Amino acid sequence: MKKAIVTLGILGTLLVIWIYSGSEQNTFNSSKYLYLLDSTILRIDTIAKGLCVPWEIALDTDGHLWFTEQFGRISRLDLKSGEQKVMLELTDVFQERTSGLLGMTLHPDFAKKPYVFITYTARKTSKRNVSRVVRYTYEEDSLLYPLVFLEYPAWKAHFGARVIISPEDEVIVATGDGAQNGNAQSVLSVNGKILRYHIDGSIPVDNPLPNNPVWAWGLRNPQGLTYTENNKLFSSDHGDATDDEVNRIEKGKNYGWPTIEGYVDSEQEKHFARDTPVVSPLIAWTPTVAPAGLAYYNYATIPEWKNSLLLATLKGNSIRVLQLNPNQDKITVDYPIFQQVFGRIRAICTSPEGEVYFSTSNKDWNPNGIAEEADDKIIRISKLNRKTNNKDSILHAKAVVQNTSLSNGETLYTNYCLSCHKPDGRGIPAIYPSLVENTIVENNQTKFIKLVLEGNKEMPNFSFLEDEELAAILTYVRRKFTSQQTGISSQQVKQHRKDYK
Repeated sequence: MKKAIVTLGILGTLLVIWIYSGSEQNTFNSSKYLYLLDSTILRIDTIAKGLCVPWEIALDTDGHLWFTEQFGRISRLDLKSGEQKVMLELTDVFQERTSGLLGMTLHPDFAKKPYVFITYTARKTSKRNVSRVVRYTYEEDSLLYPLVFLEYPAWKAHFGARVIISPEDEVIVATGDGAQNGNAQSVLSVNGKILRYHIDGSIPVDNPLPNNPVWAWGLRNPQGLTYTENNKLFSSDHGDATDDEVNRIEKGKNYGWPTIEGYVDSEQEKHFARDTPVVSPLIAWTPTVAPAGLAYYNYATIPEWKNSLLLATLKGNSIRVLQLNPNQDKITVDYPIFQQVFGRIRAICTSPEGEVYFSTSNKDWNPNGIAEEADDKIIRISKLNRKTNNKDSILHAKAVVQNTSLSNGETLYTNYCLSCHKPDGRGIPAIYPSLVENTIVENNQTKFIKLVLEGNKEMPNFSFLEDEELAAILTYVRRKFTSQQTGISSQQVKQHRKDYK
């Protein structure tokens, strides 16, 4: 586990100016903006809007972009005309917070193998919900003949769940641990795993364990999967309070959750790793960024991104560019683009022409604020194929200005608390409690320190922070959201930490 304090990155300006260009091709629903990378100028076009949490996007070979919406709809968008067609509406979807219709992939050879694979949570009975992996067949402009590969327990959180086709023509599924810590390390459970199937739903004989779909384990809530041109598999995984990760997934390997978070650097983690071989992540973020969809980019169109993973982030409100070394076993560069411009970003994919598509997730269960009227959107990134002129306003794609005006307590609150409790401290009703005039925050220092230091069933502990950092957060919250102006000292935190241990 590694810890670092960062300040918020802000784009050179958040003023977005409409770009008019008669020389560019017409684009339906288009709002065209220009952004500068190092030397490449990017054009941004909104190709679909007014959607409801487009959780997955995927391109077929005939000029269509397919997308899921979390409530249970699969649609197909014609990239030339803008026409949308509903392909399937599931009637048994269980949607609550992070459950619903999630991952989807199309078979790469769609003409010969017209298969669409999806992952979703279903209401099995009035008292029982399940997660499913299902294959549909595209026929007569419809999705027919559902074949259930897998049905497994669904709890209330940590569903995963991406699905892709491997270069070996196998179905790869990423599942969450269901917020049940025993699942990820048990090879008898399919939760908290990377699974591998044949496209007919059978289990390959060369999987690590006989008659078992498990390919790799020890994961918490993986929401990104992608292969590189070198057939390397990568996954993004949500951490708890710390250590969001990107991992290179290998056959039969253990990635450590729940004992190991991020790198093996605590005594408990080192002890576990001595007895159980584990693989460390290529990168881990603390504060967390909430990593979601993952795509591999290796096109000359945007040379700055060659041999890079493109990671959609929710809490991070950005796309992170993760450049790989030639062996693809290390990340050499990591930087965000479009930070705090489009809001929460959920899914991402690339086209053979080197374009990038991504979808926003501003209507989901944990929004940054009030969704805009046009949310949610699917947006295309392409290289600008004309010369710029003095009428163009070109913004910076990278976060080039650091906000250093925040106090230490406010910075820490922003990094660790804001995504749940929100800028106004009011949280999300029935999910994250309000801090405003909260009786524990205002009137019970002992209980407040204990809660943040130890956590509870709904909230992770923040004992990894230093005493001074915890004191700064606690003091900021009390003074910002209650009438109590008395601070909490690092000595008070230190004493409670001794009692906690």
